[in-house]
Amino acid sequence: MKTIDQHIKHDQSEFLSALSDHDQGKVRHLTEELQWLVDHKRSNPNDQHDPTSLELFCENHPDDLQCLVYDV
Repeated sequence: MKTIDQHIKHDQSEFLSALSDHDQGKVRHLTEELQWLVDHKRSNPNDQHDPTSLELFCENHPDDLQCLVYDV
């Protein structure tokens, strides 16, 4: 996807499909991802790029080892 709005629309469609298929694992995953996307969009209203999974994860878990950035 090229923009965060496209990603949100795609995930909403996938969410509805997972609900109708009774795929609870996918529903849980998409619920969390959609919340992270909406939160990202709300906190960065002028940023339209589609954030990666790692970007979203690190916004929500900045102290995780994968997310730490060291200045050299």
